[in-house]
Amino acid sequence: MEFSIRRVRESDGSKIIGIFNYHAGNSLAAYPVETATLHLFDQLRETTCGTSFYVIEKDQSEVVGFGLLKEHHPSAAFCRTADLAYLISPGFRNQGLGSMLFDVLINDAKKMKIVTLLAGISSLDEESITFHRKKGFGECGRFKKVGIKHGKEFDVVWMQKFI
Repeated sequence: MEFSIRRVRESDGSKIIGIFNYHAGNSLAAYPVETATLHLFDQLRETTCGTSFYVIEKDQSEVVGFGLLKEHHPSAAFCRTADLAYLISPGFRNQGLGSMLFDVLINDAKKMKIVTLLAGISSLDEESITFHRKKGFGECGRFKKVGIKHGKEFDVVWMQKFI
């Protein structure tokens, strides 16, 4: 198998929503409890910093993940800060794809003169918290017991990295 990363295309919308809905229904990596529609794809594109929205393709044909830098806040006062978001399809996790995507997003952030990256992660998603720590993120805040999903309360852990 060969994996590559490319900028998102309009035709990727349903594939991205499929990955998102898998995680929304089966994990705490995506918070919604309702099924997302293509409207979410449009929202993601609208909040993307520049053109920093990518997919990971297997063998140049199957989308197996996506990631983007999102505006942290619409005010120009926050132009040097972005939220990082990415999801990998089940069966393709723990193969280094998240790291590949992370590196591309970091390079984009540097080119856009972004100096602070943020990630809001469910306290029950230990795999994601560990991944971000390995990538140099540290916990910078925590909203306690703000979410409930699959019958479990969770905190939102905010992690931050300066680049």
